Amino acid sequence: MTRPLALVTGASRGIGLEIARQFAGHGYDLVLAAEDAAIEDAAAELRRGDLEVRAVQVDLRTADGVQRLYSAATEDERPLDAVALNAGIGLGGDFVDTDLDTELDIIALNVRSTVHLAKLVLGDMVRRDSGKLLFTSSVASMMPGARQAVYNASKSFVQSFAEALRSEVHDTGVTVTALLPGPTDTDFFRRAGLLDTPIGRGPKEDPALVAKQGVEALLRDDQKVIGGSLGTRAMATLEHVLPDAVKATASRVMSAALPGRH
Repeated sequence: MTRPLALVTGASRGIGLEIARQFAGHGYDLVLAAEDAAIEDAAAELRRGDLEVRAVQVDLRTADGVQRLYSAATEDERPLDAVALNAGIGLGGDFVDTDLDTELDIIALNVRSTVHLAKLVLGDMVRRDSGKLLFTSSVASMMPGARQAVYNASKSFVQSFAEALRSEVHDTGVTVTALLPGPTDTDFFRRAGLLDTPIGRGPKEDPALVAKQGVEALLRDDQKVIGGSLGTRAMATLEHVLPDAVKATASRVMSAALPGRH
């Protein structure tokens, strides 16, 4: 096999599917993972010509699911040349009112599975002295997420984790890049119960643009990239200088249900 191989999680739709399209366009065969049956449709859509695309339907909230995905992705002993750890979920609402099991699912998927899968694939890459690892973080990682407390905290973890790993492998042939999208036109806001909020009703980035920026940054070996338009990049720049209390208040307002809606 001469084509490189990329693994993308959360690849049935949204940014993950667009990341997979980008890798395909750069000549990568693909292993695509998601918890829902739509991952088979995504794989079928991308399977063109001699491009090899494998779909793995798996629940990454569990340790067994992570291990099963890793085993499936490496079963033919082809190295994973690139891995995009993109799977993630969110939830809107005041922490005292939200469902605990759902909040723990956010931690299990966004944090635990990211650490577990990174442990497996990064170890392989370092031993080979070759590989590229992309983390989907978020501009939310830069602000306390009032009414999205656990989600924003999970993305802060991912961002810190990605930057730490990049420093650890700096003298190897392995690269680590973080993609920080702004609000993007995906299914995230519906699943998080945020459609009837200012942020849910507001303008969204094109997931194809975000994915293109992320994969190109990965291939350039950039430390991180803000995903989206100039407006999102300006917002991210502002996040660096605003006090945390101001950012938390802004999050609370943007994530609150609009009047008359619940």
